[in-house]
Amino acid sequence: MSEPADAGSRPGRERELASLYATARALTALGDVEDVLGSIVRHAHDLIGTDFTYLSLLGDDGSLSITASEGTISATFRSARIPPHTGLGGKVVDTRAAHWVEHYFEGGRLRHDPGFDAVVGGEGLVALLGVPLLVRDRVIGALFAAHRSRRRFRTDEIALLSAFADHAAIALDNARLYEQSRTALAELRTAYRTIEEQMAVMERAQAVHEALTGVVLAGGGPAVVAGEFAGQMGGRVEILDSGGTLLARAGAGDDTSGGPVTAGVVEQARRTGRAVTVPGPDGRRHSAATVRAGDSVLGAVVWSQDQEPSAVDVRSLELASHVVGLLILKDNAVADAAERLSGELLTELIVAGPQVSATQRTRARSRGVDLDALDVVVVAGAEGVSAAGLVRHLHPIARQEAGLAGEHLGQAVLIAPAARPEAFAQAVHQRLRAEYGRPVTVVCERVTGHDWARAVSRAAGCTAVVRHLGARDLGTTTDRFALYALAFDADRRDELDRFLADTIGPLLDYDARRSTDLVATLDAYFGNDGNLRRTAETLRVHLNTLLKRLDRTADVLGHDWRAADDLPLRLAIRLECLRRVVVLPSTERR
Repeated sequence: MSEPADAGSRPGRERELASLYATARALTALGDVEDVLGSIVRHAHDLIGTDFTYLSLLGDDGSLSITASEGTISATFRSARIPPHTGLGGKVVDTRAAHWVEHYFEGGRLRHDPGFDAVVGGEGLVALLGVPLLVRDRVIGALFAAHRSRRRFRTDEIALLSAFADHAAIALDNARLYEQSRTALAELRTAYRTIEEQMAVMERAQAVHEALTGVVLAGGGPAVVAGEFAGQMGGRVEILDSGGTLLARAGAGDDTSGGPVTAGVVEQARRTGRAVTVPGPDGRRHSAATVRAGDSVLGAVVWSQDQEPSAVDVRSLELASHVVGLLILKDNAVADAAERLSGELLTELIVAGPQVSATQRTRARSRGVDLDALDVVVVAGAEGVSAAGLVRHLHPIARQEAGLAGEHLGQAVLIAPAARPEAFAQAVHQRLRAEYGRPVTVVCERVTGHDWARAVSRAAGCTAVVRHLGARDLGTTTDRFALYALAFDADRRDELDRFLADTIGPLLDYDARRSTDLVATLDAYFGNDGNLRRTAETLRVHLNTLLKRLDRTADVLGHDWRAADDLPLRLAIRLECLRRVVVLPSTERR
């Protein structure tokens, strides 16, 4: 990717997130339901950019009716009602989750209604994304983004519309409550004090939400958000990521008292999908709300205080979790972009070779990386784990060690500074082993003169040799396998070719001409310590067939190898088999 592409990939996501923050903040203002409905579809239409956007509310009979829309849409479609459990809307309501179809009439798992299908066909609706509007664990409707041609909706679009729908549902609920309060005030003067208290409760929750949203819009991170919430509500606030790792803590309280209790209340909130409060052994009340974007759990907000939380306190906690969700989405987008750029720079350095450009040095310095200090290359591999999966765990190590991580030619690669390469390889191995809970192979090679390409080639080749030799779980350097360097060192290819030609050249030529595999026969023979029966079983051939192959080998080599010193032959056979599992790149640079 070119430099302009590097710089241009992030602003689009940042503009989307900035727009989401701004529209979410605009929706927090109390107003008429009709105004809020119109604002929701208008902003959602701008965020997703489909042909038209509409919002349907759920009726008492379970049907959905369109109450607001943006974009060109016919009066017939606006007046249509969707029967219960029908179409994409029914699926969104029933499952309380986001769903989409690339083509409405090809969505085989949807329940269709002939009347509504006729309206859909007349409108020209093809691709459709729907997300639920949830208020206190209750579905009140759905928000839809529609397209009049085939379209696949990306994961980030679904998360974006889902996050906006969470805020929209809050704003719509607040608007409804506000209208109900005004009506009750007009009709029931005797209930004035009760309504006034309700308004105060709503305004307090709204004030907390606006304060937290303002913090995020001002560029504050998790620590600032936690501090603002603790300042507004009191007690201690903790923000956790999806794995339970503490991102930020603020407020008063013993930092160590709530560990097991915190884990338990977060698990309950994750399981139920609602805010949960439990008493702790310290006498405090610990409340947790999960941070979600659509179906994805991004983390949790935990609030600990001395008193039982009121309904408005719980509501404020839930609002805080929505704001933290926006913050985590933004941070994830920034981290993903940084990791992608790190991987691209790593690939450039490997491909470009020892010549490092001024631009590459500038890009590395902007990430706190000194290219002259990157003196080791690590290649990692694990059965059942993709290279991309391993790279995701190498990126934190790269940031910690001021190095670079990425995927190169299907290999998970880390370039970093290390005074003791073997100790560094073992440390990386232990960290990956602990995170995956399965065997991991980590091989480290020193870098000389910025020749990262050669180091990656040697480390990757050595990794293949190590795994072929049966090792699956270790952290080591290529020096530990110097005996087999002929098989994985591209610089010694000619030396290996000469040795094999002098030792088993006739066998290689014979196998190539006759499409036989006498080399594999000898490898199995030596591997079974010359036991004929075990060798035949390994090769799955009859014993007489094996004997004929061994005799043919003696004829091809021109001497009775079984009666002579077979050490050079054994070594040549092993090196040839290892060479077959290692793809050695050309040593010439273009």
